[in-house]
Amino acid sequence: MTQAHRIVQKEELGDDVVGSTQDLIRRDAIATYRVVGEPADADLQGLVRLATLMCDVPVAVINIIDEHSQHQIAAVGIERAMCARKDSLCSIVIEQKKPLVIADARADEALAHHPFVDGTLARVRFYASSPLITPEGVAIGTLCLFDSHPRELAPDRREALDLLAGQAMDVLELRRITHELFTANDRLERFAAQVTHDLSNPLSAVTGFIELAADGAESLGAPDVTHALERADAASVRMARMLADLLNYVRVGDSDRVRNEITLADVIRVALDDLAAVITESRVSVTVEANERIVADEMACEVLFQNLIANAIKFAGASRDAPRVEIRAVSITDGVRVTVDDDGPGISPDQRERVFGLMERGDNHNLPGLGLGLSTCRRIVESHGGSIGITESPMGGARFSLIFPRSTSAA
Repeated sequence: MTQAHRIVQKEELGDDVVGSTQDLIRRDAIATYRVVGEPADADLQGLVRLATLMCDVPVAVINIIDEHSQHQIAAVGIERAMCARKDSLCSIVIEQKKPLVIADARADEALAHHPFVDGTLARVRFYASSPLITPEGVAIGTLCLFDSHPRELAPDRREALDLLAGQAMDVLELRRITHELFTANDRLERFAAQVTHDLSNPLSAVTGFIELAADGAESLGAPDVTHALERADAASVRMARMLADLLNYVRVGDSDRVRNEITLADVIRVALDDLAAVITESRVSVTVEANERIVADEMACEVLFQNLIANAIKFAGASRDAPRVEIRAVSITDGVRVTVDDDGPGISPDQRERVFGLMERGDNHNLPGLGLGLSTCRRIVESHGGSIGITESPMGGARFSLIFPRSTSAA
């Protein structure tokens, strides 16, 4: 924009604007980004620094403008500060939602007596600004450049300023989405914990009553009743496992969990102990060679291997009488690789990614469970910076390969 372009007078942005519908929309949008009154974001600081270098100016600022004030949330060349919106040069830009370039503000009739120009607050001569516009089309602030000497801004540098303003908006969007995800995960965890707690107590009572009734029916010689109660008891046990799966899924990957050096064989041994009844019932043979150490959340890894072993037993046991499962860990250049092999039917290539999705069990829809186990496994491994995938096992079934990177592997 040139000096000949109409400049909105600050009086036009005064009391008539404050409290307008657009201002209320802008205020709500600003609140979602949680930047006003917070320490300067490193990424935003980097962008304003880049703006000064690319446009060859001494001062660059990212402003957020609400109905009352202008807040400098990132700045290079001056200290971050706040001023009244009526004194803001950038209020012009957010109202018009267009870039603005003034080569010499002192020579511009509309701006010559502005407090940022006439010496009341500063002596700005050169001014260039590009609006920060949300995906919903709300202008919430600007990326602007200042200099105390008149100058021109070449077209390519104007384009660079607009691109940097877009990048600043992307940083703010990422900040907003990250906060929303953390909030949603926290709510999900609290909800799942409450649901699990609320359902576990009555479920325990139901299980207890079923066992008492089954004992009574057996003593009275009522085999049909006993059989029905045994089926009900098995159903209650499955429901308890599903509740535990749900709670495990939302709890894993918590960055606040403590990570220590652990030996994989010890963690796997705990998982096998928890699966003792299933192992005995399925007559599975489990071989473990995993003496490697990693730095990890021990409880999360217990859940990880319990799910992987249970999954191997479930699918291999569905196809043969005495399935085999082999677990091995080896040191590799980038960390530790763990493989879990079974001799079951395997998983077809087109299903190997799908089974990690929520509520997914591939083509095996008749097997019990919510389909959360492998989703939980992926969340655990990825929370440690690792990866997990499926290939065909040399034993004929499926091979789950886990990589724990060197940063989480013990020396």
